[in-house]
Amino acid sequence: MGLLEGRRGREWKVTVVLPAHNEVRGLRRAVEETVEFLESINQDFEILIAEDGSTDGTADVARGIADSNLKVNWIHYDMRLGRGRALTEAFKKSSGSVLVYMDVDLSTEVRFLKPLIQAIIDGYDVATGSRGIAESLVSRSLKRAVASQLYNNLVRLLLDSNLQDHQCGFKAFNRESYLRIIDKVQAKHWFWDTEILVLATRMGLRVKEVPVVWKEGEKTEVNLMRDFIRMGLQILKLWWRLDIGSLR
Repeated sequence: MGLLEGRRGREWKVTVVLPAHNEVRGLRRAVEETVEFLESINQDFEILIAEDGSTDGTADVARGIADSNLKVNWIHYDMRLGRGRALTEAFKKSSGSVLVYMDVDLSTEVRFLKPLIQAIIDGYDVATGSRGIAESLVSRSLKRAVASQLYNNLVRLLLDSNLQDHQCGFKAFNRESYLRIIDKVQAKHWFWDTEILVLATRMGLRVKEVPVVWKEGEKTEVNLMRDFIRMGLQILKLWWRLDIGSLR
């Protein structure tokens, strides 16, 4: 695996945030695999564990990992903030010029960090793993596949998006571009992913969908019917803000 190739004269530090809520079983593996891979492509990096109000011992594991590795820092929140808000707070504390987050269950194979990060180095403002493009290899239940397709169709229809996948937990940002977007994002939990992509495209930023190999994790907090209804309401709320309200 070769090193990342940057533009001459520019140094790129990579921050990878791992949002963790009750991830005691998989956190250590996720950190170890991420560290090993990042060391193979870029020596200047940090990993932030955004431990979000866990109740299963994740905080103790995260503390131990951070104490034993100078490349890893642990951010703890006593009360659960929600995935989106935890990511936002972690990125505020980061020092990277390329900001990345990925799900702890490693649903997306860690080797795809390289093309994700490389897209930012190549000049894109946002890069997102996409399970909806032909080059990707995706393994998940039929029920989740149908729900995802319906959701993404609704986003494209109502929010005028041309992206194929809005919810993959595998994204990277140019730091300066991220700071332009984030104050406009209101979502605090799962819809954060969709909102930040929609706003980026509305602002004229360059967004690249990166093909991935993705496998549905054993552990999931998703309740398809409940979350589909909630996310549908979030889509309508954002549609109102963008097309009817004051946010243009």
